[in-house]
Amino acid sequence: MKIKFWEYMRRLKPKGMQSMVMLAFSLISISIMLILGVVMYIKFSALSQREMIQDTETLMEQTRERLEEYLIAMRQISDTVYYNVIKENDLSAQDNKIQQGMNIIYEANRGHLRSIAIYNDYGSLMAAEPVASQKEDPDVIHQSWFQKAMAAMENMHFSTPHIQNLFDDATRRYYWVISLSRVVDLTDKGAPVTGVLLVDMDFSGVSRMLQRLNSNTSDTGQYFYLCDSNGEIIYHKKQMQISSGSFRENNVSAAAYKDGVYGERFGGEHRKLIIKTVSYTGWKLVGVIPDSTFTQGMFDIRYFIIMIILLMAMMLAVINRLVSVWISSPILKLNDSVREYEAGEKPEIYIGGSQEIRHLGHSIQRSYEQIDKLMQEIVKEQNERRKSELDALQSQINPHFLYNALDSITWMIEGERNDDAVFMISELAKLFRISLSRGQTVIRVQDELQHAKSYMNIQKIRYKNAFTVIFDVDPDVYTFCSVKLVLQPLLENAISYGVSGMDDSGEIRVVARKQEEKIILSVVDNGFGMSEEEVELVLTDSDRIHKRGSGVGLINVNNRIQMLFGKEYGLVIESEPDEGTTVSICMPAVPYTDDNRKILEKGFMFGADEINNRGIQDKL
Repeated sequence: MKIKFWEYMRRLKPKGMQSMVMLAFSLISISIMLILGVVMYIKFSALSQREMIQDTETLMEQTRERLEEYLIAMRQISDTVYYNVIKENDLSAQDNKIQQGMNIIYEANRGHLRSIAIYNDYGSLMAAEPVASQKEDPDVIHQSWFQKAMAAMENMHFSTPHIQNLFDDATRRYYWVISLSRVVDLTDKGAPVTGVLLVDMDFSGVSRMLQRLNSNTSDTGQYFYLCDSNGEIIYHKKQMQISSGSFRENNVSAAAYKDGVYGERFGGEHRKLIIKTVSYTGWKLVGVIPDSTFTQGMFDIRYFIIMIILLMAMMLAVINRLVSVWISSPILKLNDSVREYEAGEKPEIYIGGSQEIRHLGHSIQRSYEQIDKLMQEIVKEQNERRKSELDALQSQINPHFLYNALDSITWMIEGERNDDAVFMISELAKLFRISLSRGQTVIRVQDELQHAKSYMNIQKIRYKNAFTVIFDVDPDVYTFCSVKLVLQPLLENAISYGVSGMDDSGEIRVVARKQEEKIILSVVDNGFGMSEEEVELVLTDSDRIHKRGSGVGLINVNNRIQMLFGKEYGLVIESEPDEGTTVSICMPAVPYTDDNRKILEKGFMFGADEINNRGIQDKL
């Protein structure tokens, strides 16, 4: 899988500079946007979390104040009963002022007051409001509110919510109450006695406050509960589930915290706890905010950040495109001009863009100008060298012709064969007229064939018609170019090495054909032939000793042809022992014109099509 992935990445690798610049800018831009998006999300998340905690603290503070007002009201009721009723009256008085005072206070606060009762230190009921019968043996002295009051006489004591179980109710209903108990000094028949004042407030008031608090945040997942300093739950929205064991709460740990904001992991979930302590009681108002609540609150912010990133991405894509074009365009133009130059054209090297690119363009332009100058000098030197080499090779052949011809004329005159001598001199004149050709090294194929005929006429006289000569020529080849004096060495070698010792049975055929885009001039003899090893040495062993012939031989001809036309042209030799030899000259089919002749004589080594085109262009 990894190999396929990296192969895919390599295929996606950009090849152009503009693509690379744009990719680099895009990667940088994407990285910056991602970092910016993450930072923005973290900042917004922290801000949102802080604001949610602050809003929750505000709600809890308001609820705590209402709870404290509720508790203050209970204390005020207790103080009023104690200081305005109990301390001012005797329990045994006949006017029942204590009962009347308690009744007035009860009626004034009956909306949230459930009962007021006075007990002596033995747990006996001394007075109560509203008037009601006490249940049989309520065992008052063993109830927690009574014991707490007697244990700490100087304090007021608030109980946790519980069912009021002291008095019979005509409606047979049971009420959840919060009890405030305190030790009071009673007067009974003029004697001071100790008693306990019990004020039961309806718990529904506290319950409604906390229900309203939870209803404000029911959609967010956060909730609130109330517990005492020991962790015993006073109110919880899931009180029933907690009692049944289907829901757990970390209330004991929460009760140990001081006021503030805390993080904890409970039930496999991270959450925040906000603690507020209710005055007078030590109760803890606890706000629970799961981390999922913060996440839900970030949905809108996520969409907002994503939209900002998308807009920035579109803007940066356009900017990246413009910047990459601005940076790469001068370099691409410079590269295009260099490619055109490499393709053989002569464009102006692009100079533009920044200072560095302009300097690079100027440097390349100067380098190419120097290269062109050097190339022209090299071409000039090469052409002069080729011309010198061609002239040297040509000079090796001309004296050889003259030597053989004069030698033949000499022995014919000595033998009083004057007519043959005249004919031979006439043919020699034709031969030298073509050989000189006003100093040209490229002539028509027709002239080269005429030169070969004149040469063979002279040789036939010299060899006393010891062999026959046949010219098999296609007239279509007459108008093409040929290197001068390429047939004569082949004919000389055919005579010397092929048919000179065959006693009137020798035959030499000169064949001229056009094959596709090539001119093929062949000299075919039926002489002794050569072995395959000897054929291989003919064109490769320049130090080979020639027993007969020109001493220049076929290597000379092959070199001259290849100097003008290239290595793909030259001589092809085919021979079999006792069967004869065929030596073929292969040249491109170049129409003979003065322009093409001049191009060839300058030493340009082009193929036929290129030479033709060059000649046409020069003519135009």
